[in-house]
Amino acid sequence: MKLSITFRQMNPSKAIKEYANEKVSRVQRHLRKPADATVVLSMERYLHVADVTITAGAQTYKGREESDDMYASIDKVIDKIGRQIRKAKGTVRAKKKSAAGLAEAGGEEAEAEAEGERASAMTE
Repeated sequence: MKLSITFRQMNPSKAIKEYANEKVSRVQRHLRKPADATVVLSMERYLHVADVTITAGAQTYKGREESDDMYASIDKVIDKIGRQIRKAKGTVRAKKKSAAGLAEAGGEEAEAEAEGERASAMTE
């Protein structure tokens, strides 16, 4: 995973950098493809803001959270992106499941028609 962490209007801290790296790395296990992540940590007046963008293949997940504590902002934004990833995975699974169900149902109908034709041919 390629990770880029940027600090704006605040001094970079090794502890915050490691914390953000750890949290974003956990999200990688839910993704199917290798991801590139951009984390921007900044201060707006008295609020700590965390912007995270994760790109995996054609999918892009974005989140922005602000709070009084930088660690809390990072936690909130990672939770938000985790929900986005789970929602996207659920959509893909539902599409695959419905496609498999349609193919299976189509196969059953064709078998029923073939049996009906065989039965009518035997009675003639």
